[in-house]
Amino acid sequence: MGAFHYTFFAQEIVFGRGALDQLGPLAERSGWTRMMLCATAGARARGALAPVEALLGERLMATYDRVQAHVPESDVTTATDLAARHAVDAIIAFGGGSAIGVAKATSIALEERRTGRPARAAFPTDQPLIPVIAIPTTYAGSEMTPVYGVTREVDGVSSKVTVTDPKITPKLVIYDPLLTLDLPPRVTAGTGINAVAHCVEALYSITRNPLSTAAALAGLRALSRSLVRCCENGADIEAREEALTGAFLAGTALSNVAMGLHHGICHVIGGATGAAHGDANSVMLPHVMRFNLAATAPQLAQAAEAMGIPVSGRGPDESAASAAERIADWIEQMRLPRRLREIGVEEERLPELARMAFASRTVHNNPRPVTDVAQLEALLREAW
Repeated sequence: MGAFHYTFFAQEIVFGRGALDQLGPLAERSGWTRMMLCATAGARARGALAPVEALLGERLMATYDRVQAHVPESDVTTATDLAARHAVDAIIAFGGGSAIGVAKATSIALEERRTGRPARAAFPTDQPLIPVIAIPTTYAGSEMTPVYGVTREVDGVSSKVTVTDPKITPKLVIYDPLLTLDLPPRVTAGTGINAVAHCVEALYSITRNPLSTAAALAGLRALSRSLVRCCENGADIEAREEALTGAFLAGTALSNVAMGLHHGICHVIGGATGAAHGDANSVMLPHVMRFNLAATAPQLAQAAEAMGIPVSGRGPDESAASAAERIADWIEQMRLPRRLREIGVEEERLPELARMAFASRTVHNNPRPVTDVAQLEALLREAW
């Protein structure tokens, strides 16, 4: 592996059944007295926010419960206005990647509004003025990373812009498997495949390191044992617990490495078309793994072994190909979409999406160099 660079983030992780009950004491210990909660309208409708609000009591100053997928810039503006009116000192994200993304983006925007200067970290150890507390209820993994994406519209074209900054990594993460028991099969599967993609891209990232590799392999082992089981029986608490462990490991693996073609192209698809991130992941991941095969066979062979595929007596190329096939099998078993046309992507938009992806810095961090937009259009056509 050679030389590498690693940044440890100042995070506290609380994991376990019933861990949500610790929210109040942890907030009191940390001195947070004016908190805002970010969540979706769906979380409100199914009654999931009431226990959180009860645990916080008078510490909860405001709730923004209109989070939308892909974090539209308007969501961040509205949430920041609400947080500013109530002078909040911490922001809680309850839900998946979009809720956590809104909380991260709001933290940065509110700090800039209060200080009148850019809030970006000058050093990896810089701390935020308004910390984020994450309570993930899916397997998306954003709670472990210093990254968020915001969707902006310019001249009628929507695009997702990603921001990386160590300050926006959540300071406290509460993982409670009980909160995932009512996660619908489609969301379970989609966010679970997103976690699998985190492991895969971390394994062959051009900036991988010993810790990211260890976490990615452990994450794949946990997800391979649990994800399909969660979809078959959402009430299987042991499977839910192991899948959430896998998501934690996957997010940890991704937190210190450069993402590549897969995440870059999925962000473009989601931002430009509105397709769910999990759906874009399920369609593209096997195709991107095959695209990268020649450059990543040794790492994908490790992935195959972690997923329980027999690799003894097989070469790296054969083992790596079997990893892509196994993930494609999971996608089929969980009834996730397998073609771009199934998730609302129109064929005539493929050249435009390819051009947008080619402009992405993330795509150019791919282990197999992407040298021509035609490569991306061919990949999208293969997936269409």
